[in-house]
Amino acid sequence: MSFPFRSFPFRSFPFRAGLAATLSVAPALVAAPAFAHAVLAVPQGSPNQTYRGVVQIGHGCDGRATTAITVTIPEGVIAAKPMPKAGWELATVKGAYARAYPSHHGTVSEGVKEITWKGGSLPDGFYDEFVFQARLTDAVAPGGTVYFPVRQECDGAVVDWREVPAAGQSARDLKSPAPGVRIVAAGNVAPSAAAAAAGPVKAGDLTIEQPWIRATPGGAKVAGGYLQVTNTGKEPDRLVSASIPLAGRGEVHQMAMDKGVAKMAPVDAGLVIKPGETVVLKPGGYHLMFLDLKGPAKAGDTLEGSLTFARAGTVPVRFQVGAIGASAPEAGGGHQHH
Repeated sequence: MSFPFRSFPFRSFPFRAGLAATLSVAPALVAAPAFAHAVLAVPQGSPNQTYRGVVQIGHGCDGRATTAITVTIPEGVIAAKPMPKAGWELATVKGAYARAYPSHHGTVSEGVKEITWKGGSLPDGFYDEFVFQARLTDAVAPGGTVYFPVRQECDGAVVDWREVPAAGQSARDLKSPAPGVRIVAAGNVAPSAAAAAAGPVKAGDLTIEQPWIRATPGGAKVAGGYLQVTNTGKEPDRLVSASIPLAGRGEVHQMAMDKGVAKMAPVDAGLVIKPGETVVLKPGGYHLMFLDLKGPAKAGDTLEGSLTFARAGTVPVRFQVGAIGASAPEAGGGHQHH
């Protein structure tokens, strides 16, 4: 059964003592996508919390395809683990920390210091993400920025994104700024960053990341939901529906612009996630539409919910609620349907 498009006017809905020499800090200075080619999608983290690093690579080196990405884990960041990536080999380098750190498994004095994805090929005209998880320790203090140098290799060419701004200097002044994470007190992480830090949800061959919902004003009957799904298997799957306690039902919708008017319609057969593909549901494109709301979705809340796939079945997820009209989290591109 098909449904006609519905038209709407377009609207955008100090480090601890002894570590300064080994961990670079600058107040509130973070490299941004506008002027850096290797950036971190999650811009904030908190001491003694798990941080999910998503290194975004927007293009190659002077037109050459990217063949390897290496991330350096700075002092004060422990228990780093990379996420495997289809078509790429993983390698890590371990070493001793400057001091011992408490962890969930006792005290640790060594760990992964460097992560490399290699052997793949990311053409200059494409975008991709390289993901790792690590724990920020009490060595990092709120108000500073922790930098993760990234080395990008491209068919013989190399670009090192490792420059760190000096005190009072802007990262915009640097030729190859290192991606940075601003450190904030626990509880002050933005909903988008908190959602990402929660880590991915695995469901068979699918990896679900950063589920979030826009907050709604009182009396609203619909809410938009967003996330990204990666299929690492050999068979396609389809995202069929979604649910949260606040909504009567949740559908997959598509929005596109037509002569200045945003047109939206359900994706009746479900959104296909092809093998090896990452599909991003975001404002202005494919998204979830939660209908018949029983109350408002409040910014900062976490809503238990689920996603239903044709093959993977029903998968429990937690939706973080962002601000009204928010466009974050900036999940980036991925291979999207058109």
